[in-house]
Amino acid sequence: MKFRHIMTAIALPALMLQFSSCGDFLDREDDDNITEEEAFSRYERVNGMVSDVYAAAKRADRPLVFFEHFSNSAITDECEGTNVEGNITNNFNNGAWNPNSLPGSCGQYWENLYEGIRKTNLIIENVKKYNTPDNPQQDGDLRNRIGEMYFMRGYFHYLLMRMYGEAPYIDYVVKAGDNMDFKKESVHTMVEKIVADAQTAYDMVPNKYVKTSENFGRVDKGACLGLIAIARWTVATPLWNGAAQYGYTGKRVFEDEYGYDIERWRRAKDAAKAVLDFEVGGTKRYSLYTKHGEDDFQDPAGGNLNDSRVYARLWDMFYDMDAFANEYVFFMTKSKDQAWQGDIYPPSRSGSSRQQPVQEQVDEYEYIVGDYGYPIYSAEARSGGYDDSNPYAKGTRDPRFYRDVIYHGCPYRNNNNESQTMNTASGSDMIGASNATTTGYYLRKFQQESWNNSGNFSINAPAIWRLPEFIYIYAEACNELGEDLQDAYDRVNEVRARSFMKPMPPTVMTDKQLMREYIQRERRVELFYEGKRMWTSRLYCEPTSQTELARESIWQASGSDNTSRTQAYWAANNGPLPRCQRMINGMRPVQDANGPIEVNGVRYRMERFCVEERVFAIQHYLFPIRQSELQKTPSLVQNPGW
Repeated sequence: MKFRHIMTAIALPALMLQFSSCGDFLDREDDDNITEEEAFSRYERVNGMVSDVYAAAKRADRPLVFFEHFSNSAITDECEGTNVEGNITNNFNNGAWNPNSLPGSCGQYWENLYEGIRKTNLIIENVKKYNTPDNPQQDGDLRNRIGEMYFMRGYFHYLLMRMYGEAPYIDYVVKAGDNMDFKKESVHTMVEKIVADAQTAYDMVPNKYVKTSENFGRVDKGACLGLIAIARWTVATPLWNGAAQYGYTGKRVFEDEYGYDIERWRRAKDAAKAVLDFEVGGTKRYSLYTKHGEDDFQDPAGGNLNDSRVYARLWDMFYDMDAFANEYVFFMTKSKDQAWQGDIYPPSRSGSSRQQPVQEQVDEYEYIVGDYGYPIYSAEARSGGYDDSNPYAKGTRDPRFYRDVIYHGCPYRNNNNESQTMNTASGSDMIGASNATTTGYYLRKFQQESWNNSGNFSINAPAIWRLPEFIYIYAEACNELGEDLQDAYDRVNEVRARSFMKPMPPTVMTDKQLMREYIQRERRVELFYEGKRMWTSRLYCEPTSQTELARESIWQASGSDNTSRTQAYWAANNGPLPRCQRMINGMRPVQDANGPIEVNGVRYRMERFCVEERVFAIQHYLFPIRQSELQKTPSLVQNPGW
């Protein structure tokens, strides 16, 4: 029997375990005349199959373009997306998605993830079955590749759990005639299997690959530790660890297992600490990127057109391979190219501002008062000089803000690399102009600003996981457990110091809730636009928490229209805008002869306004399984509310 036909026969049943005829490593035209045994008789063929699994894993989580042409930032309170490319993200925000229609499919949904799992199982089982020989040019390569497949099997299941929650864990090759009575498993059971696969991979892959190696970027031991830590943390968070206390009313299959258990935080702490403590050759494997000093503001073109507001370190940490080698725990290279940046540019630079930061995100960049940083909605910031009519004054906000966001009055540049001040009050970049911002902000993070629609470059960032993410997991777990608080405090402040940001006030060590808020805000700021916020807002059950619902009620009662509500809510010092994912806000310049901001000879003050309301209901915590998949596998149960 020919190999192609064997693979077709075993892949017909449920869970969309069939392959796609386009691009599948087991369904290539040049393989038509070889048997399965022949396919696994040479290392080179297996190595090619492994490469296809990496490609599938990359498609499954590309932070810059999670929804085909948009990141997932635009379906949460990080960004607003435009209506191009089928209005993908706005369809999510309007609630126009369901089990029969999931916009923006590019390899990240249920059927794609199980296809990746099927590939890993075929490789793991058939290499053993047919005794595939090692790479004749380098002993040990085959063992490494098999280790990578164990990691990838765990990783695909983690992505399933992140998006859908409960799901079957498939760790074998499904064959024709097998029992197809697949059933969901508890996420806690899934995590134990993810951990087991990651530990198997850990024992098989190298400690690390140097950045000059042709294998740089492959799975190594650190990535395996990272997968364990991320999985442990995911199921320690409220959605899977006490969700009912946060207003979640969905009834999942294993709901009885999701009551609060503090030991889940201990397991998360230990797993994150393993990443932080991991050594290779007596040296810590991971370290924060700290090139460039506090006086270096040169941009990627070697100039300083940002009025010394954006540190060179903060530019380079997403492009310097030293950052990839030392700070990035797991990453996929060449996520996008210059076309993405062209889409993100403001209209004055021939861009279409495809995704724009929103006020809820901007509010999370702290205000510096003396020796510490405070949220702008805190009493300390307000008494310390924060002025909402002049919110961007040089040196007053977390330095990451000036790198991440373009705002009215922001020092920027034109397409001739000449100094230019961003103007959202008039001209092509004004709020509401053609292809312009609707929120008053443009995205700056990841830009190579000297690129002027000429020439090519690749964007390798953002990573899937960077070191700060594990620092936050460790610190958060310490806080939940009430132990090692000084160590947690110091480690988070190391991340802040790397960005030239003032530390957290020491009082956080004596206030569990305050520490919790600082760590979660740190995660939101440090990992902005890196594909995290959509998941964390759900993991922390923010849309249904009593705290956020109370804020939403206050907001709703604050005025007769949404903009007046937002303005009155802020004026009354009610804290951060509600995090219920049911609206986004912006900031607009208002001409004022006494305004504190001057742009092109005109003075302005800034003013909040509501951009839009959005839809977020209980079912949106988890994605729906496609109806077509449920029809193929009737033993599966749809997610709550769908």
